Amino acid sequence: MKGKPALERHALFTGGHVEVQDEGSQLVTMLVDAHRHQMVVDFCAGAGGKTLALGAAMRSEGRLYAFDTSEKRLTNFKPRLKRSGLSNVHPQLIDSENDVRVKRLAGKIDRVLVDAPCSGSGTLRRNPDLKWRMGPDALPELTAKQASILRAAARLLKPGGRLVYATCSLLPEENETIIEDFLAQNPGWALLDAHDVLRTAGVSIEARARICG
Repeated sequence: MKGKPALERHALFTGGHVEVQDEGSQLVTMLVDAHRHQMVVDFCAGAGGKTLALGAAMRSEGRLYAFDTSEKRLTNFKPRLKRSGLSNVHPQLIDSENDVRVKRLAGKIDRVLVDAPCSGSGTLRRNPDLKWRMGPDALPELTAKQASILRAAARLLKPGGRLVYATCSLLPEENETIIEDFLAQNPGWALLDAHDVLRTAGVSIEARARICG
């Protein structure tokens, strides 16, 4: 785009043709590899940016559930969803990862994205005050929650489905350790390398992240 236009007032944006999203978020949705006619769950949808990217990849066909425990976040998502024109997205407020709305989908889902709540240590450049808001007890609470969410999300998948676990944290306790513990407790799962998945999708990038599916 020429110059520095005000994107939120640009006709392409207001018309729902484009959305603004960080590169990392775009790569995560590419790892999910959602397709038309599939059943897909964005387990921690938040503001819905990744949900919109998944819905676009599905060409608005199939069914895409956007779960979140925050009514405020889902309310803020609705204008973005309306602007996008997607018809296959179903935002649902849940009380926890063990909500009945989650359990009723067990064994029915092709793709699950878990963008887990985390310490946010990977966002310190843009949120430098975050390091002063993290107490010593926060990490154990977060990792317990992450492990619980991952277990609940895994139960949704059909055999042969794919689960992508992502955080915006740099800490191994919230990433590698969570995945290693999950795999140790669930030996039937296979671990895929994100770099290989992205290369297949036509993206050349050095990716340290790993996904299981």
